[in-house]
Amino acid sequence: MLGISDFGAFCAAIVVFLALPGPGTFALLTSTAKGGFRAGIAATFGLIAGDQVLLWLAVAGVATLLAANPMIFHGVQLLGAVYLGWIGLRLLLARAGGGSSPVRITSGHYGRQAFLITLLNPKAIVFYMAFFPLFIDPATHRGLITFLAMAATIASITFAYCLLLCSFAQVIGARIRAHQGISRTLERLAGVFLIGFGIRLGSQ
Repeated sequence: MLGISDFGAFCAAIVVFLALPGPGTFALLTSTAKGGFRAGIAATFGLIAGDQVLLWLAVAGVATLLAANPMIFHGVQLLGAVYLGWIGLRLLLARAGGGSSPVRITSGHYGRQAFLITLLNPKAIVFYMAFFPLFIDPATHRGLITFLAMAATIASITFAYCLLLCSFAQVIGARIRAHQGISRTLERLAGVFLIGFGIRLGSQ
């Protein structure tokens, strides 16, 4: 589909990453708890905007590799698969209480704060550099159209997920903050899926 080698797996991977508690999740939950549903939506757009900035920075690097040398690009695909598996293994082996801490959100300017929180996570660029090549088919790749389709898919799924999260923010937020076991379970599930993605995509 538009140069995306496995669109179903691509969408599933996005959902897995969104479900993993992190700074963005806590920013969304905190914003909704403080300012209600409208604050949560504002934070959602801030998160999406920050993500788009980071992913397009990564796209620039991926596109350069793809155009420069198909063999190098294939090597990057393999490294990306290994990287996903490594992240998954770290999530499985991480000790309780070692995850991301809830972030501070002050009342007002929820969208701007969520945007800055996302931008201040430079590891996201490295992640996107490893993530995008795994789902690009060099034989059917359509350049900018493929990247636009991938970016639009990420933004759409993120918006739908965050909208659902905002709707249940008080219940979900309280439980995630109060029970480390829930966060650890989500992390372990994400770890299993990431290792699976890495093995599947690396063997193609």
